[in-house]
Amino acid sequence: MSQFAAQVNAPKYEPKDKHRVIFETFHSLDKGEKMELINDHDPRPLHYQLMAEYTDQFEWEYLEEGPEIWRVSIGKK
Repeated sequence: MSQFAAQVNAPKYEPKDKHRVIFETFHSLDKGEKMELINDHDPRPLHYQLMAEYTDQFEWEYLEEGPEIWRVSIGKK
């Protein structure tokens, strides 16, 4: 069984849809659940956006840091 309740493979989405899908997935999590984000570049801007909009409501852990694939565990507190 996966440690993640959901996964978003961002490169599979059109640029205009990526953040919407990521945030919809995050919102669908129950407290204590985690999602896995897979991306083709460092999603640091997303981290900053989460920090601004969801202060103390999420956990962020890099699982893989490039150079071709970035994987991040995002947990809902």
